Amino acid sequence: MSVLLVEDDPGIALVITAALEAEGFAVAQCDSVAERDRLLAQQQFAAMITDVMLTDGDGIETLGTVRDAAPDMPIIILSAQNTLDTAVRASDTGAFEYFPKPFDIDELARTVRQAVGNSAPRVAGEGDDPVAGLPLVGRSAPMQAVYRMITRVLRNDLTVLVLGESGTGKELVAEAIHQLGQRKSGPFIAVNTAAIPAELIESELFGHEKGAFTGAVARHIGKFEQAHGGTLFLDEIGDMPLDAQTRLLRALQSGRVRRVGGREEISVDVRIVAATNRNLEPMIAAGQFREDLFYRLNVVPITLPPLRERPDDVPALARHFLRAALSEGLPFHSLSDAAAQLLACQPWRGNVRELRNFIYRVALLAREDTINVDSVEPLLREVDSGSSTATGNGFEIAASQWWQADRPGEGAVYDAALAAFERPLFILALRETGGNQLQAARLLGINRNTLRKRLTDLEIDPGVIQR
Repeated sequence: MSVLLVEDDPGIALVITAALEAEGFAVAQCDSVAERDRLLAQQQFAAMITDVMLTDGDGIETLGTVRDAAPDMPIIILSAQNTLDTAVRASDTGAFEYFPKPFDIDELARTVRQAVGNSAPRVAGEGDDPVAGLPLVGRSAPMQAVYRMITRVLRNDLTVLVLGESGTGKELVAEAIHQLGQRKSGPFIAVNTAAIPAELIESELFGHEKGAFTGAVARHIGKFEQAHGGTLFLDEIGDMPLDAQTRLLRALQSGRVRRVGGREEISVDVRIVAATNRNLEPMIAAGQFREDLFYRLNVVPITLPPLRERPDDVPALARHFLRAALSEGLPFHSLSDAAAQLLACQPWRGNVRELRNFIYRVALLAREDTINVDSVEPLLREVDSGSSTATGNGFEIAASQWWQADRPGEGAVYDAALAAFERPLFILALRETGGNQLQAARLLGINRNTLRKRLTDLEIDPGVIQR
């Protein structure tokens, strides 16, 4: 059963299409009145969803031709012009339903099913996976903003910098850009720059010739050459040594690389998607990251929200991971609504990665077919207990982890540590005081003007910080 979607915002179109396809509908999509009328002349649709403002006209004023072509087809109208006049105009057309933007994607999908009647198809087992066809899961407003940014880079090769905490799914964004973009037929090569020893990173990225250094017993093709014609994903770019940053910048500027020990430069055609969980701007100020490389990478920034900022996505993610656990040889379980809501209330400091690992553990240990609150609560207590009984307080634990994994070289530790811990410290103080800057400054023992300046520098909006 086919639905015609007429929407000029590619991000919204992507989310709606994924949701309807997960419900079993085939979706034809266009962004103009002319293309809408052409598609209606070619085939029949069970329903039509249309925006008001289209690329070549008004979606409501031109509905007369739609009624002529398909008089019985239910029409659902969307609009960002959330005025009474727009609602009245939509009602006067006899539309089945009117949705002001932003809207609830689940409610829209249910409305489409109601509009077409009980004959609407549904794909068994896919209802909880709202973005089937994408390597990302989530229908929340923050994730819709991410999808909207992804769609804007699919038809070009602009460099993308994906920002977000560890475990938020930055590599999945890179995969989505590749799989849905114009380079999908080429290779997708991912490299974690933090996992490569500093002395080997240039060899990994650019390759080396036989005999270039001790142990180079054969020619090695680097990641740039491997990704020719496709996408190169540089993960944890903030951990790349400065010397390697210089060579990376040169490769990005020239589109050419030279293998270690080689004489010839080799042309490479790659799209670069980089990612980091670190704040690069303070690192630039501390001399730990090249400013010119930052501007070369930060052409299109996409920020992934932490899981605590999109709790509505937790139930869908949990059920998605329960299905994924089958491929790991774990038994299949369903998840009760009460257990799903309990999971949605957790902070998930490790974000989606932590949730996935937790769900795998539940799937391994649970004995009942449906995982309920009684199954989840004891394991959640163990997680909380493990966090609170570790040696030292929370900041000591975080500092210890940072010292072992992220601290820079000699002479730069203090500035880097301040950059790593100042932002979360201020956010915690604002949460403790309900966003009151005067109280937060007193709590921290600093001047209020100093706090306000640092909040501005760190781009922290105290108005959105709640207790």
